Amino acid sequence: MMKYKVSILSFVGSILFYSCASNKTEMTNYTKVETQSLLNEKISIRAILTDDNYLWYAGDNGNYGKINLKTNEVSKFKIQSDTIVNEIRSIAQTKEYIFLLPVANPANVYKISKKDNSQKIVYTEVNEKAFYDSMQFKDEINGMAMGDPTNNCLSVIVTNDGGNSWRKINCDNLPKVVEGEAAFAASNSNLMLEKSKSFMVSGGKKSRLFASDDFGKTWQVYNTPIIQGEEMTGIFTADFYNDKIGFIAGGNYMKPNDNTNNKAITFDGGKTWKLVANSEGFGYGSCVQFVPKSSGKALVAVGANGIQYSNDFGNSWKQLNEDKELYTIRFLDSKTAFAAGRNKIIKLNFTE
Repeated sequence: MMKYKVSILSFVGSILFYSCASNKTEMTNYTKVETQSLLNEKISIRAILTDDNYLWYAGDNGNYGKINLKTNEVSKFKIQSDTIVNEIRSIAQTKEYIFLLPVANPANVYKISKKDNSQKIVYTEVNEKAFYDSMQFKDEINGMAMGDPTNNCLSVIVTNDGGNSWRKINCDNLPKVVEGEAAFAASNSNLMLEKSKSFMVSGGKKSRLFASDDFGKTWQVYNTPIIQGEEMTGIFTADFYNDKIGFIAGGNYMKPNDNTNNKAITFDGGKTWKLVANSEGFGYGSCVQFVPKSSGKALVAVGANGIQYSNDFGNSWKQLNEDKELYTIRFLDSKTAFAAGRNKIIKLNFTE
C-alpha cells in the first residue's frame, strides 16, 4: 500500500480548530440504541433515504417502496420494465420524484413520481461493464451518479434539468484509474455532494478520493491511507459533514474482523487524511454517517461488527448493537436513524 504523508502540524491545527467549533453544538454521548422493526421480509436493501414523513427504500429484483413514518404503513412497488432489472443500490430524490439506478447492464435511471408512482426511464447505458454504485441530487436541478469504469475512468453521469435527462462525462475530462480500481455498491455512499463540492471514492487495487469544485467538469485526486491493493479492499463507504470534514471506512471484505487501516478522517476536504482507531473499533464497514448537529464529531457505522458509535471524530468506537446484517444507515435527526440490510429495515433511537 502506498504510504501517504500528512503534515502533523497542520492536521493538529485542524483538530484544534474543529474541536473548538464543536463546542458550539451540544454534544450527546450515546450509550445505547433502541430498535424497532419496520420491515421484515425476504429482500436485500442497500439504498434508503428519508423524505419528510416517509422512508424510501430500494432492493433486489426491482423491488422498492416507502414507509409512512407516522403510521409505519408499508407501500410496496416494483420496477416495470422490458429489460432485466438487477438489484437497486442507488436512490436519490428531488421534491417530486424518486430516482432509482440498478447495478449492472443495462444501466437505466428510473424517474418515479412520488404522487402517483408513474415510472419513466430517463437514461440508458448498454455496456457489459456497466455497474453504478451511488447517486445523489445536489438540489432540485443538479444530480450525479457514479460507478465502475467502462473505459479507463470511473463512470460519472450528471443531470442539469432535474433528472429529465442525463449525460455521461467523457473519460477525457475525468482522472484515469489504475487497473483493478473501481467502487463498491455497499450502501449508496460512494458519492457525496456538499455545497460547491462533489466527492467520490474508489476501492480495490487503488483507493482514492476524487473531488470536484465545478460539478464534475474538473477533478482533483487524493490518495488515502485506507488498506488497498486487493480486489475486495479499500473504501466501501464515505460521508462528509460539510465540504471540509469527511470520513472514509471500509477494509477487507474477505476479512470482516480485520480493523487495520480501515478508517480515516479529513479536515481539509480530502487533501490529507489521518488513520483513526487503527487496529481498534470495527472491522469491515458497509456504511458510515455523521450524526447531524454534531459538528462532525459524532459518527455511526454499520457492518460486520454491528452498530458502532464514535463521539470523538472516529478515534474510538463502541458497539451499541450486534446486528451484523445491516448494510446502510441514514439519519432523520440527531437521535433518530433508519438502517436496512438483509431482509429488514429498522428504526434506531439513540439515547444516553
